[in-house]
Amino acid sequence: MEQEQQELNELLQVRRRKLDALREKGIEPFGQKFEADRYSTDILDNFEQIEGKEVTIAGRLISIRSHGKAAFAHLQDYQGKVQIYIRQDQVGEEQYENFDLIDIGDFIGCVGEVFKTRKGEVTVNVREYTYLAKALRPLPEKWHGLKDVDLRYRQRYVDLIVNEEVRQTFINRSKIISTMRELLNGWGFLEMETPIMQTIAGGALARPFVTYHNTLDMKLYLRIATELHLKRLLVGGLDKVYEIGRIFRNEGISTIHNPEFTSVEIYQNYADYEDMMAITENLVYQIAQKVFGTGKIDFQGREVDLTPPWPRETMIDMVRKYSGVDFSQIPDKEAAFDAAVKAGLEPDKGLPWGEILYMFFEEFCEEQLLEPIFVTDFPIEVSPLAKKMPSDPRLTLRFEGFIAGWEIANAFTELNDPIDQRERFEQQLGKRESGDDEAHVMDEDFINALEHGMPPAGGLGIGIDRLVMLLTDNVSIRDVILFPTLKPLSGGE
Repeated sequence: MEQEQQELNELLQVRRRKLDALREKGIEPFGQKFEADRYSTDILDNFEQIEGKEVTIAGRLISIRSHGKAAFAHLQDYQGKVQIYIRQDQVGEEQYENFDLIDIGDFIGCVGEVFKTRKGEVTVNVREYTYLAKALRPLPEKWHGLKDVDLRYRQRYVDLIVNEEVRQTFINRSKIISTMRELLNGWGFLEMETPIMQTIAGGALARPFVTYHNTLDMKLYLRIATELHLKRLLVGGLDKVYEIGRIFRNEGISTIHNPEFTSVEIYQNYADYEDMMAITENLVYQIAQKVFGTGKIDFQGREVDLTPPWPRETMIDMVRKYSGVDFSQIPDKEAAFDAAVKAGLEPDKGLPWGEILYMFFEEFCEEQLLEPIFVTDFPIEVSPLAKKMPSDPRLTLRFEGFIAGWEIANAFTELNDPIDQRERFEQQLGKRESGDDEAHVMDEDFINALEHGMPPAGGLGIGIDRLVMLLTDNVSIRDVILFPTLKPLSGGE
């Protein structure tokens, strides 16, 4: 390690000396505005049309091979890379001599003609070049071989430079989100913005981050969901709304959880959870079609068909299928507790029937759900904002969408009865008093909104990060979030 650090320090000193040499020659190593008229892929894809024509390109040098009075190099830009060819008799003796002061990682702008080498590689024959930015640190030679894997996440800027697949993942992420907006807007939904800092953290069962406003002398919470504010808009008469935004939950970190993540929440008046199923399956399918050109994706070596309609199955039926326990024949929490103990689970004594059913589902079912499927009819104890099922008040008109064993969507027919909603909040308060700091809090203003009347409605939330993981074949959420939450290294990052 000490020898590696010494070698790095020597490389840094060499680059500093080259920086000084450029300035001594009157050349500014950190240049000004430069207008390129082509990207690398434009040149490669349209060679027949632009052969022999002049182009202007800019980018980072990622390889250099000198051959006496000529040099080949590769210039990397936003879209890819293209070879450039620099000859002394073309750029002049002084400019060619100055090219020795350029390092891999430097940015330059070039003007030249497009041709093809004897080996058949499309190349730009540089007539003149301009310094745009000197890289004072070298790029890693074997980035994939780094033992400290999370250095890729800590130094994402380097990861993006040297790893084309990573760069493409984040380009695709941007396309996925923009396509989602395009589809929702086309379906008549309006994009809204609701507060990130809130006086009450509601809309989900989660622990919030707490901050403080000095002027108002009060605690504020980073939002754990956008739900309750968006539903206020339904009360106000907006029929179809959505919001794409950051959500913050003060909970554990894993390959599928990051404390800061992105979701879309969608709400529609006069709709129900069946309508939300149709939106979910069509949204996911059409995003895949528009961004990747297919509704069948490869995920971890298996084909996943996103084509609607996706199958529906109740939670009770699914638990029966994968655990052998039939909750339709279990009448109360005592019988549910006994069934859980026999199945090897360890529920708390006195846990409600619905929470034990949900425990069975998480333990025996979730990882089995590899193909797209909607799991319906969630117990009321874990669904404080969903409308009761008329035929069985122990259950709600709620579903979650699963693919590859991951929950990617959560939706329900919205509870619009303010009396019932208040009772649910009061039950959640009882859980908080018993030590459950993820239980929902009382939101009097939301109750007040419901008392003004909210039409029947359907609501849907989709975790965008997990959707991107699925569509880009990544198994860690850190690979689809540009700057994931990490514990600082000793001495800072």
